[in-house]
Amino acid sequence: MDLPFLVIMGVSGCGKTTLASQLAERIDGTYLEGDDYHPPGNKEKMGAGTPLTDEDRWPWYRALNEIARDTLAKGSIPVMSCSALKRAYRDVLFDGIAETRLVFLDGSFELIKGRMDNRDHEYMTSTLLESQFATLEAPEPEEGALCLSIVEPPADLLEQVVAWLGEPGPAGPGHLEDSRNTPKT
Repeated sequence: MDLPFLVIMGVSGCGKTTLASQLAERIDGTYLEGDDYHPPGNKEKMGAGTPLTDEDRWPWYRALNEIARDTLAKGSIPVMSCSALKRAYRDVLFDGIAETRLVFLDGSFELIKGRMDNRDHEYMTSTLLESQFATLEAPEPEEGALCLSIVEPPADLLEQVVAWLGEPGPAGPGHLEDSRNTPKT
């Protein structure tokens, strides 16, 4: 069985980093912060308050896909926090990877803006949040995503994701324990 590539997605400030890092630790995966892989030009642009374009994002998503593939090739489950705002971005992110799992952290603009106004970030401020909400395409049913409200505490969200990952069948990834303990061939 192939190891899954897990992505925790949503707009900036929704809690992706917190949940993805805790999930990676919980399942003994490799945590990957998508923002760490933005090229300097993207960071400069966002730091100046300018939203990224699709042209800015494509090379970044291709790089994230390669990083996930490398992590899988090393026999580890990649758990990535990444905005993955559009379906087309997610398609590039997951391209050529057999087992993918998507968790969407959903919250209101007001809730997330309040969180962002109370934190420090290298380049992402609440001024770019409107453009992220305008770009956001919530996952479609055929993407099989787990959609969670960020009104709930992070510990509860983590337990929901762990339970979902353990469910067999089309509604969940299933057999996570089996995939982690089966050598890749």
